[in-house]
Amino acid sequence: MRYRGRDFNEAELALIRRIIEENPERSRLWLSQALCDQFNWRKPDGGLKDMAARVAMLAMERDGLIRLPAPKQAANHLRMPLKRRVAAAEPGTPIRESITTIGEVRLVPVTSRPESWFWNDLVHRYHYLGYKRHGGAQIRYLAYAGDKVLGCLAFSGAAWKTMPRDAFIGWTAEQREKRLQLLVDNSRFLILPWVRVPNLATKLLSMAARRITRDWQTRYNYRPVLIETFVEKARFHGTCYKAANWVHVGETKGRGRYDQKNEAAQPIKTIWLYPLRPDFRKELCC
Repeated sequence: MRYRGRDFNEAELALIRRIIEENPERSRLWLSQALCDQFNWRKPDGGLKDMAARVAMLAMERDGLIRLPAPKQAANHLRMPLKRRVAAAEPGTPIRESITTIGEVRLVPVTSRPESWFWNDLVHRYHYLGYKRHGGAQIRYLAYAGDKVLGCLAFSGAAWKTMPRDAFIGWTAEQREKRLQLLVDNSRFLILPWVRVPNLATKLLSMAARRITRDWQTRYNYRPVLIETFVEKARFHGTCYKAANWVHVGETKGRGRYDQKNEAAQPIKTIWLYPLRPDFRKELCC
């Protein structure tokens, strides 16, 4: 049986069942880490692929192969309301300048807890999708001009599969399973509502594209080769992505990643890609 790009034979499934049975009081997090330890399931930086293991075990349970203990916390914990508010995230003084007069624009990686609280609160207040915890590899940035905060960006793991993107790359399902980590998703992009600076969004996207490979290498010990993003068609035209030389490759079908009844209940999104190196196809399809 194949889950999250890894094959599990019957002996391995039996071992997973035994680990669960012998540790009935353990959390699902502990079980996912134990699974990774048992099968040496690791990321390129050596860390455990516990998020992939958790998703795999949930799928195994849906397929009737294992029975997990009840979760220790609500299943929607990634969507829990934000608990910490930051005074600096209150609406600021309107900024209406040109890109040439606003001063040096900087992207600052979020590394400290106060920076994380600040980023979370800004996105919670002002992004139409709100704040959501993202598991797995991710890098977040705060954008500044001098000491004035301008916006927020986030990059995280790519979508498991999407037909227009995969057709553009030209890889097989097996290649995608093995190389998906080399894609990152621009999962959040926010210009604060009181900031009115023409061409700022395009500039920030270009700055992020120039540094994301270096920052990802520093944090996770490998370099991505392609960025993706999904733009809600009814809300936005993707103009800043087009101006920053991203490639429009198609649209989603509105099904979402968990739609198994073909209900198409999610908004249609346009799909944009940005290659980080000219030979990205060779790297992804090798």
